[in-house]
Amino acid sequence: MRVASAQPRATLADVGKLAGVSSKTVSRVMLGDKKVAEPTRERVLAAARTLRFRPNQLASSLRQGSTTNVIAFVIGDLTNPFYALVAAGAERELARHGLMMILASTDDDPTSEERVVETLLRQRVRALIMVPISQDQSYLEGERQLGTPVICVDRPAHNLIADSVVLDNRNGMAQAVRKLTGIGHRRIAFVSSPVGLHTDQQRLAGYEDALQEAGIPVSSELVQMPQVYGTVAESVRELMALPEPPTALVAANNKISSIIIHALQHRLESVAFVGFDDFELADLTDISVVAYDAAELGRVAARLAIARLEDPVGAPAHQQIPTTLIARGSGEKPPILAPQELAN
Repeated sequence: MRVASAQPRATLADVGKLAGVSSKTVSRVMLGDKKVAEPTRERVLAAARTLRFRPNQLASSLRQGSTTNVIAFVIGDLTNPFYALVAAGAERELARHGLMMILASTDDDPTSEERVVETLLRQRVRALIMVPISQDQSYLEGERQLGTPVICVDRPAHNLIADSVVLDNRNGMAQAVRKLTGIGHRRIAFVSSPVGLHTDQQRLAGYEDALQEAGIPVSSELVQMPQVYGTVAESVRELMALPEPPTALVAANNKISSIIIHALQHRLESVAFVGFDDFELADLTDISVVAYDAAELGRVAARLAIARLEDPVGAPAHQQIPTTLIARGSGEKPPILAPQELAN
């Protein structure tokens, strides 16, 4: 069975030929030029409908040296539900203001960030919303000076003046660890990956804050920050094989939580566990989490972009989304003491 080849799209010249006018007249009609005579306008529009012609608004904008009504959003891993919720919040807020959003992903790869961003900027987008993954966004300084707003989500920019909206990472993790120390845990492990991200650093700082408040020294053997996600499960198993294993674990993000749950399986019944980020089925499996409104991150980012379009020279805005500890059971287990501890 032969498949028919796709028909070529109609051009300005095709519409002009059918309507009996020049390509320039067709262009004027599509741009809404009121000086075109009404009978001519009607012929052009009728021809466009017949040929299913759609004007290329991007090309038209570029010819005029202007920008589009499109906002670009660069996220991380497309498979992570967190990014989907953030993007959905941003898209809905932008739509309310007549703006369209295009989405691109770095796949959480620092080496791809600049390439992805530059590709989008060539489309003359009105603003750029991004989740930074590399350690340097200075390559955007020239674009910012040209008037393109840059809004950073979840992490602040490095070496760039930009608006940002982030989570209350430090206090959120501190709250989780305080809950554990409050019910007697003193051997609490922190698991994160990869090392270097702003969010991980802030959550580690919150973990350390809460331990110090409880008079518990920070133990380097209980802080696991593998370079890649593929080694996290082995790091967790090594933690539990220590002569004095942790009685509680905290995970720095939803992906780490999933790895820990799979790595420990039934052993989670004997240790306390709290994850940062809510995730699918966490409520059904009684997993305690540090939660927040991910869609609000996107909504605030969109509002910052709109505000920056209206006020290009104002001081940078930095907003923080609060977090909440949701107790479901896994983080409320008191430590199971070893026999020698019970004897004391």
